[in-house]
Parts: sequence; C-alpha cells; structure tokens
Amino acid sequence: MAKKTSPATTADTVSPFSQAITAEAELTAAATTDTLTHSQLNPATDAPFIEVYGAREHNLKNVSVQIPRGKLVVFTGISGSGKSSLAFDTIYAEGQRRYMETFSAYARSFMGGLERPDVDKIEGLSPVISIEQKTTSRNPRSTVGTITEIYDFLRLLYARTAEAFSYATGEKMIRQSDDQIINYILKHFKDRKLVVLAPVVKGRKGHYRELFQQVAKLGFTKVRVDGELLDLTPKMQVDRYKIHDIEIVIDRLVTKEEDRHRLSGSVQNALTHGKGTMLVLDSDSNKTQFFSRFLMDPTTGIAYDDPAPNTFSFNSPYGACPVCNGLGEVQEITEDSVMPDKKLSISRGGIAPLGEYRDIWIFQQLQLILKKQKLSLSTPLDKLPDELIQRLLHGIEEDEDADPKKASYSEPFEGIIPFLRRQMDSDSDNIREWIQQYTQSKECSECHGYRLKKESLHFKIDSKHIGELSVMDIKELASWFEGLESRLTDRQNIIGKELLKEIRKRIGFLLEVGLEYLDLHRSVRTLSGGESQRIRLATQIGTQLVGVLYIMDEPSIGLHQRDNERLIKALQHLRDIGNSVIVVEHDKDMIMNADYVLDIGPGAGIHGGSIVAEGSPTDIFESGSLTSQYLSGQKHIELRRQKRKGEGKDLVLKGAKGHNLKNVTAKFPLGKLVAVTGVSGSGKSSLIHDTLYPILNQHFFNAKRDPLPYGSIEGLELIDKVIEVDQSPIGRTPRSNPATYTGVFTEIRSLFASLPEAKIRGYGPGRFSFNVKGGRCETCEGAGMRTIEMNFLPDVHVPCETCKGRRYNRETLEVRFKGKSITDVLDMTVEKAVEYFENQPRILRKIQVLNEVGLGYLTLGQQATTLSGGEAQRVKLATELGKKDTGKTFYILDEPTTGLHFEDINHLADVLQKLVDKGNTVLIIEHNLDLIKVADHIIDIGPEGGAAGGSIVAQGTPEQVAKAGKGYTGKFLAEELKTSKYAD
Repeated sequence: MAKKTSPATTADTVSPFSQAITAEAELTAAATTDTLTHSQLNPATDAPFIEVYGAREHNLKNVSVQIPRGKLVVFTGISGSGKSSLAFDTIYAEGQRRYMETFSAYARSFMGGLERPDVDKIEGLSPVISIEQKTTSRNPRSTVGTITEIYDFLRLLYARTAEAFSYATGEKMIRQSDDQIINYILKHFKDRKLVVLAPVVKGRKGHYRELFQQVAKLGFTKVRVDGELLDLTPKMQVDRYKIHDIEIVIDRLVTKEEDRHRLSGSVQNALTHGKGTMLVLDSDSNKTQFFSRFLMDPTTGIAYDDPAPNTFSFNSPYGACPVCNGLGEVQEITEDSVMPDKKLSISRGGIAPLGEYRDIWIFQQLQLILKKQKLSLSTPLDKLPDELIQRLLHGIEEDEDADPKKASYSEPFEGIIPFLRRQMDSDSDNIREWIQQYTQSKECSECHGYRLKKESLHFKIDSKHIGELSVMDIKELASWFEGLESRLTDRQNIIGKELLKEIRKRIGFLLEVGLEYLDLHRSVRTLSGGESQRIRLATQIGTQLVGVLYIMDEPSIGLHQRDNERLIKALQHLRDIGNSVIVVEHDKDMIMNADYVLDIGPGAGIHGGSIVAEGSPTDIFESGSLTSQYLSGQKHIELRRQKRKGEGKDLVLKGAKGHNLKNVTAKFPLGKLVAVTGVSGSGKSSLIHDTLYPILNQHFFNAKRDPLPYGSIEGLELIDKVIEVDQSPIGRTPRSNPATYTGVFTEIRSLFASLPEAKIRGYGPGRFSFNVKGGRCETCEGAGMRTIEMNFLPDVHVPCETCKGRRYNRETLEVRFKGKSITDVLDMTVEKAVEYFENQPRILRKIQVLNEVGLGYLTLGQQATTLSGGEAQRVKLATELGKKDTGKTFYILDEPTTGLHFEDINHLADVLQKLVDKGNTVLIIEHNLDLIKVADHIIDIGPEGGAAGGSIVAQGTPEQVAKAGKGYTGKFLAEELKTSKYAD
C-alpha cells in the first residue's frame, strides 16, 4: 500500500506514485529527488504569464498579479509580508493539487488530499518543483553522496569494474573456471600424490556429529579435521568448544594427463560440496592450495562473494560494517564519563553511574576490594592507585591473594564498564537513555569511519577503495576522475564509460553551485539550510527538464558574497534552458540580477499582503518602496564611528583542530559585538558551533556533547553563562506558539486567574490553558478546529461546532480583561498586545522584546509550524532578551539575518547593540555585510572552503579587515564601506 504523504510534501520526498509520474509526464530524471507537481499533463508552455487572481492565503489581500514565464523572478519584501504565502502556499500548492487530481480517486485516497489554496483562479501554471529549506533529513544514514546519487553511481562502478584484493595478504584475488583449475593441477602437480578436498566447515566451533553422519550417507569414507586425515566412524564427533576446519576427502589420486577425466569429476564434485571452493593436499610435502570459482586469495583461501552494488552500501547488511552497523562511529563508555571528577570519593558519587553511597550490593563489593588494599570508599579517586582503578572499571577475574580462612572478598568482579556495556542492549528505553549519558561517540575501530565491512574496502579502482573516494572533497574528487580512463584497463573502460559520464556530470553541478568543499561522506544533518537547498538545486540542474516552474526559498542562505555569482549563474542556467524560476529572496545581488521583481508589503503580517512594486530591478529602484530605498541608498544601516573598547579581556581558544581547522588560536574580545566570517565551508561552524559552544556548554551546564579536538581555553571565569540562539523550530506541533515559547502565556493566564470574576468562580491559571482539561473546549480538545476525513479528497478543517474556533468553553470565555477574553488575547498581534498590556510590566517586558526584534506582526497564538527559520530564531532571541541578564552572558547566534529584509536587519542590529551595551558579549556567524559592518570585531576564517580553509585570515575592526585586503570578506567589506554612512 502506498504511503500517505502530507500536504507539505516538498523537494526531498519521493511520491509513492513516482513511476506513474515518470511514465505519464516523461520526466524520468526528476522523480528520484523531488516531487513533481503538474498543472496538467501537457503544460501550456505557450502562455506568456502565470496569472494569479484573488489570492487571499494567510495575509494576502486579494492579490492579482501577472508573473512572466521563462524568467528569473524574485519575490522580495519585508519579513512576514506574504512572499512565501504567494509563492509556496498559493502557486506551489495549487500546482501540486492539480497534479494530484490527475490520479484516480482510489490512488488519491492513499496519498492524502491537498487543500485548495484560497485563490480565485491561477492560469498558465507549469509543472512545479519546490526547493525549500525545511526538508533537510535528520537521518544519520543520509549523506551528501546518497542524496546527490553520486554514491549510488560509484557503488555500481565498483561492483562492475573494481579489482579485489585480499584483506589478509593484500594480494590480488583470483577467480578460476573448472577447466583452469584442472589445467593448473595437471601442470603444477604432475605425477604427485594428491588428496582432493571440499571444505565444509571453516573456523567454527561445534561437535558436528550430524555433519559426519550426512557425509557418510553421501558415500564418502574419509574427512580431514584440523589438518588430520581421519576415517568416518559411527557416532563420530569433535570437541564442541574448539574451533575446527573440516574438509571432505573427495578423491586420492596420482596426477597424470591420462587420468584427466577422473580429475575433472573429482574437481567438480569438490567444488559442488565446497560451495564453489576446494583444496588440494600434496601428500609428500603436506601443503595445501586453495581453488575457487569465486574471488579468492590463493595464499590463504579467503574468498569474497561476487560484488553487487549493495556490497558497497552502508545502508545494507551486505555492505555495512558489522561493528558500527554502517554509521561509522560507535557509542563507547569512557573512563572520563564514568568518573568525571576524580577529586570525589566513591561514597560521594565519584563513580557517576552509581551515585552516592547506599547500602546496596555493589558498594559492599567495592568496599571489600578496597579494604584489602587498606583503602576505603571515602578515599578520593585521585588517591587510589591507577592499577586498582583499572581493575574496578574493567573487572577482576579472580582474587589470587584472597585467604580462604579469612572472611574476605574472593569472587570475580565484573567491573563497572562491562556492566554498563551490557545495559546498552537492554530492552528498556529508560535504561538505554540512562546509559547514553555515559557514552561518547568514537570513530569505529573496525572500519575507521568508512562505514563499510573490510571486504568491501578491499575492492579498488586505481588503488583507491570507495571509502577513500567518499571522504575526498568534491574538488579533489573531480580532479581524481580527470583522465581516469588512461589509468583503467580496456575492459574497465568499456563497462564504466556511461557511469563515469554520469558521475562527472553530477560532480560538475555541485561545483557549479559552490559546494566544492563538501565531501560525499558528510552527513546531511550537518548541512545548513542553504547548503541542502543548493544540493537539490544541483540535482535539478542535472535533470535538464524544460518547461518547469521552480520555486526556491532563499537559496543564498549560508553563502558568502564570493559564491553568490555562481548561484545566480546556476539559476540563470535553469532559466535559459526553458524553465521559469521564482526565488523568494532578500539578497541585493539576486534582486539586481533578476529579470522581474515583485515587492510585497508595505509592512508585515496584517500590514502586508499587497504588491507595492513590480517590474525590472530598475523599475523597483524608482518605485519609492521600502526595498527600493535600501537598494538606492536612501535608507541605510548606520555604522558607529567609535567602536566599543569592551572589557579589555579575551576568551581565548587555543589549538582548535576539528574538521578542517588548522591548529587555530582564536581570541574573542569580551563586551563586544564579534562577527565570525569567511566563505562557505571555511570552518566557522567547526570553530564556534562544534568547538567553542560545546566547551562553554559543558563548563556551565555539564552538557554531554563533546567539542571537537582543541588544546586549551582561557577566560571562562570572565563570563557566567552561554546562550546559543539557532534556527531550529520553536515547536513541532500547532499547539506551540510564540506566547507559550516565550513564557508570556503563563503570565497572561495568571493575570486572568487573578481577575475578580475568575476568583469568584474559583478558576486557577490552568483554567485558561488550551492544552489541559478544565477550561478548554473538549469537543476539539483546545485545537479550535475539527478535521473531517474525506477519503480520496483532502481532509477538511472546519471550525469546531461547539466553540466556533475559540478553543475554550463558554464559562472560561466569560472572564474578560479590558473587555477581551483569553481567545481574543491569543488572536491579538504583538503590536496590539504592547498597547493592551501597557500597565502589566511582567507581561509587557516579554511582549515588548518580541516587538523590538521586528515580530510585531505575529499573533501571540500563531502556530509554531507556520513560522520561518528566521522568525523562530527571533522568537528565541526575544525569549532570551526578555530574561534579566547579568551583563556577563556570552550569546552565540548562527546567521541571525536569515530570512530578514534590510529593514529587519536594521531592527536586529539595534537589538544586538543594546545587548552588548549592557556588557554582554554577542558572537554572530554571518555572511551578510550589513550586519558584519556594524560589528566591533571581525574574525575572518579561510581563505577557501574545505581543506584550503581552517585558518584565521584577518581580524580586527571592520575598517582594519577591509584595509588589510586579505581574504574574500575584506575585499567585499571594503566595497561596502565605501557606500556606507556613519552615525553622527
């Protein structure tokens, strides 16, 4: 049965009916990665415009617009103005819905329907492909290689053309036909006494009584057990606890050319019983030689199965490393995690999993062991001998010194770590979760992080196995494939010709969109939204489709100005081959290179939803809209001429060596706004997100996540806490909203509970929650909507018939504050709420901050699932700002300008400056020059991405970095500062 898909199906999912798609629409190449959405089976490619009439989705105000087809069109405007509502929730949703309607009613019943967007009519719609940011896979098995399909082609290339080598001797494996084996024996063992053997057991324990009976029934009289020839006897068996090699004696003969027929029969018989392998034993020298129909090491007899594509797949049991199950890393219990603080004694909780002393068996065992050494449980761990600690952790097999006459400890002791390891396989989720806090991820010792079993890693092309290729960055991989044909045999070239063409093509597309620093081994969940989006863009360029409408959501995210040009060229290439491209974007370069621009606004939320300007970039310039004012320089983000002096003290991270970092020592001046910059893949996230933040998080909050390797850190005592504000969603259910996340809803509920009407009725704060029984409407359980299943039509969401969408029961809604019920408050925008709660300081402080970060257009009860990554990040930022700070907090923000218009960046810069003015340190990882130029201190990492990055190129004030002229950031910053204005 086909899997039911949600209406949010986007580029990273494959339709369960993809085969039907490809057959009907002749769009075979695209079905692998992205859902294709057809307006009709023969799209009206002649129509000059996509015409939208009366779009009212979300905050759109009856928008009607003509969008030229076959052009690069940019939708821009202030954050929350309705760009995504028009692009994704109207145009894309309608295109996808129309495509779904081409299926039968029966098929649609499995797929789940799609709601008709709130629009009167859309004409001239092509098949639509959406490439969004939110579709990144969290699966640890999903890698850059698997989602670009390069790894799949590599697997096929290795399965068909690679040469096998023995993992034991390194010799090339050979494969022989029956005739080759016979000819070899006749040539090399002429006139010698030979015993032809068929191996049936190789290196396994057991008594094998039944096997010997079976062999006797087949008519054989002798076997060779562990190198010794024996006659088969009734009830014969071997030691079940020892490892054995057992072969059937097929024939004993003197090798002569005239006996070729007998030898041939014996060889075939031996290969049949030995399942493709056999041995010959030279009776005179007592030496054996292996032969096999399969790949085999002629010295040791190790044989490999014939390679198939799944032999090289870490997601298949045929190829995955058996130790780490194809993940490349294992969870290990380490001594440091079991004994985090060696100054403590065992009785005070020095062995973390045991906790403090209790009168239980394990502590009695430890007490007896220590007593023998004249030590006690109250002795600090660092005063115990190392040898004793090792015995406590790893176990004692027997206590040799125990005197049986004395009542002393004399039993073997399992050890703390072996005990914990056993618990890792427990059926209980709680126990496994408990053990997890004492484990650390380590590279798998069996496969060394390559994820594949050792046999798979001994198939090589040009002396490289598939694992070595997957850890090369794309640039290095491209150069390895250059001229590969000259290094291959004629046979390999004939088989691999088409495969090499496909691989090179896909590598070329990744280079085209500026991702040369990634490697195929990189896990998809470590990619930024912009990187995963550009990977899917590269895949789409590869499909070479024509007449398609592509809709993209800010593909420039996470992209340095240097790489912007490549991205714009990639989008123009998509347009030039005959497609229409719509990009929701704030980037100045992208707007200036568009064929047509739609500026939506004028404000955000209820103040937006209208087209304020449209036309070519030049037309927009002259329109006088907010966007045009920033583009033309009428409005600008002002710089401070005087930079902050800060505290004069630094947080110093020394010797960072993780990923591509080259022994970096970074100084972060405290009490300043610090920007970490550099091209994509230069090592910014490795330094901050994967090294600095985990160090601070472990120090202040005892977090378990380990930082990447580093030398030392100085200055931790100068700050009192660290806060990271990232772009992950604030909640994954519609019940989560800005009011609940920021904690202001708790204050609002307390306020309603304190009203005289609520006190008379005995209502507490819980009465005003829509998540618990009591005050909520029980018909819809506080959701406000009922979902009516319509089988093969989309589910219909209707307001709850009992509460009419108001979430609460009538009694709760009768309690009012300033004439408004709790539902009215949730439906209120942040802007209105600031006025409404002006005399409630506890509530006002939290709402005021939401307004200051530019989220005045959101309603307090807006569903978390409808917020963009940038909005979610600003809600988190507002939550942190709403707390009372100590002036010694270290804030880390990862690309806070994501999804922000120039005007919003101005707001954000003000908020961050206020935060630093209070004495805090704010560190931002950023590409946006508008925010970089207002920083007090810049640390520029590079010069390139991947292996060519990982060093500090320049640091200092924006002016100093621009003047130094080192690295790409400095060059672009110098241009930006020429046109920037300083505040008086």
